[in-house]
Amino acid sequence: MHGVVKAFNERRDEVDTQADNLTTHLLQSTSFGIRQTDNRQEIFSNENLNEAFENLINNADRVWGGFGSAPKFPQTFSLQYLLRYYYLFQNDSAFTQALLSVDKMIAGGIYDQVGGGFARYATDAEWLVPHFEKMLYDNALLISVLSEAFQLTKNERYRDVISETMQFVKKELFHPQDGFYTALDADSEGEEGKFYVWSKAEVEKLLGNDAVIFCHYFDITENGNWEGKNILHVKKSFGQFAADNNISAVRLKEILETGKAKLLEKRNERARPLLDDKIILGWNALMNTACSKAFAATGNEAYRELAVANMNFLLAKFVSTKQNEFYHTWKNGQAKYPAFLDDYAFLVQALIHLQEITADVGWLNRAKAITEAVIENFSDSATGFFFYTRADQDDVIVRKKEIYDGAVPSGNAIMATVLYQLSIYFDREDWRQRSSEMLISLGQVVSRYSSSFGCWNCLLLEMTTGTVEIAITGRNFTGLHKELLSEFIPNKIVMASSVENEQFALLAGKAALEFPQIYICKNFSCLNPVTSVAEIISYLTGSKRLN
Repeated sequence: MHGVVKAFNERRDEVDTQADNLTTHLLQSTSFGIRQTDNRQEIFSNENLNEAFENLINNADRVWGGFGSAPKFPQTFSLQYLLRYYYLFQNDSAFTQALLSVDKMIAGGIYDQVGGGFARYATDAEWLVPHFEKMLYDNALLISVLSEAFQLTKNERYRDVISETMQFVKKELFHPQDGFYTALDADSEGEEGKFYVWSKAEVEKLLGNDAVIFCHYFDITENGNWEGKNILHVKKSFGQFAADNNISAVRLKEILETGKAKLLEKRNERARPLLDDKIILGWNALMNTACSKAFAATGNEAYRELAVANMNFLLAKFVSTKQNEFYHTWKNGQAKYPAFLDDYAFLVQALIHLQEITADVGWLNRAKAITEAVIENFSDSATGFFFYTRADQDDVIVRKKEIYDGAVPSGNAIMATVLYQLSIYFDREDWRQRSSEMLISLGQVVSRYSSSFGCWNCLLLEMTTGTVEIAITGRNFTGLHKELLSEFIPNKIVMASSVENEQFALLAGKAALEFPQIYICKNFSCLNPVTSVAEIISYLTGSKRLN
């Protein structure tokens, strides 16, 4: 400390120069990949979409799923890109790798086979040994991917894992006022994972005669698979295991469900991992989107109700004294710290999804108002991107710009996405242009380094191939609306109304008759309405797909 004081007093010019150099370096480091170009055709091409896919698949683990080697993270954005790429181009490799990754994760130790929910990442290539910490954002992002996988495949195992993970979140990470806590620690009693692992003797004592099948199914052995204990995981699919062991599916399910319930009850007697009980705006917004996606996929009304309740909580508890300005965290009745870009971006995204599942345009209007506030307070006029912090936040040395998609999406990727989507809802060409320019400025770095730009690539795919605009009108549209939401139709916007609505171009001029009708449109130019979801799906999967 004495040396610092002496340098400051005696060599002030040198200290100031070094500080200026460091600040310049920090500013430059936040602009990697951002360039100026007017070559739209260079970016929005099938060639770039194919390159993004090839780079992902070349890094894929074809045996255990996921990408790269240990440690392994879910990389949910890359999985979503593969699902969309398969849907649009019928590429079987994309389909296979995405679902292999999902299947291996939900069979592995990264997924809590007893209590539901996902750990942060796996320390090995086989998804067996997790870092046992459970984060809200990971579970939100994985629920979203599972919901899309279920829409696409109707695989009931995906529905089960959605349900189990939602139950985990409601039980372990839920505040009574409808917010979601941040995380559960990895440790209990000073040992990582102690809360989650089992000895074979413990399981046998709890389950009696059923322990033989239960232990065989979850690979529970005397020696264990991790530090002398067992992390439950599944080596064979449910159907294959039943066939190989000559046991009926009904009986196997009974043994597994009863056994898991007994283990969970016993586990709840253990010393629990610590709870990080602060509530973060952006992570709650990610979970809100997950609730909307889970409702769309499964039709479980409880998920929609939870999404609405949580959004009302966020808009009431996090709001600042200034309109459409928010705080970052809330705890013990007090909101603190100015919200960051990703808080706002994820919130707007959640509001758009909430409108889609509720048909309440009030959520959409709020998304528009918050977006206008973000443009005013976070914009970088030099690049068209957004700073991570507000213009009037004076406690930061450098206003950085986050571009990469990491454990959570980058705020800029989601802002570019919501600007594009809202440009269609509100017919705002300036917002569409800004979203386009953000992608163009990144150039081909998005497709070349696709594992770091998963959300950007999903947007690139949508802007290149086009967005399906769907309007449902009619006095009683609820059943048709719910059926439509259950289908995997990426790159779409959906509006539904029981009355004529001239506020939105997609609904304007469409009479609300007694019976519901579905319009499918592009650039607000619509085909003749149909009365069944099957007709929509047939059109989208046929030769006339809107590309």
